[in-house]
Amino acid sequence: MRHMKLREITLDCPDPLALAAFYQQATGLTPHPASDAEFAALVTGGDGLALGFQRVDDYRAPRWPDQTVPQQVHFDFEVDDLDEAEADLLELGASKAAHQPNEGRWRVLTDPAGHPFCLLKG
Repeated sequence: MRHMKLREITLDCPDPLALAAFYQQATGLTPHPASDAEFAALVTGGDGLALGFQRVDDYRAPRWPDQTVPQQVHFDFEVDDLDEAEADLLELGASKAAHQPNEGRWRVLTDPAGHPFCLLKG
């Protein structure tokens, strides 16, 4: 098999610029200058990996842990302090999922478009 390099992970959403702004504030990644209302991206810098956000008409947010609308993808972010990171992200517009399977080790939040993601104790 040929070597493949992962270049981008793209999330469906109703508002690419708003979701890119949330993740930019949460991660410190750099907005791509060609971002617009249909597709926005954040870039990591040296490795060339980008996080993309594409507009989808009639977008339906994932339901977690219910699979009525599957989560499709989720991120895990390592943090130093779960409580502090959770508070910061809630202030940025994230929501805390009602179901928390192991709140002492990780927290399940959802971004403003409803995608679940986890904070892991570093």
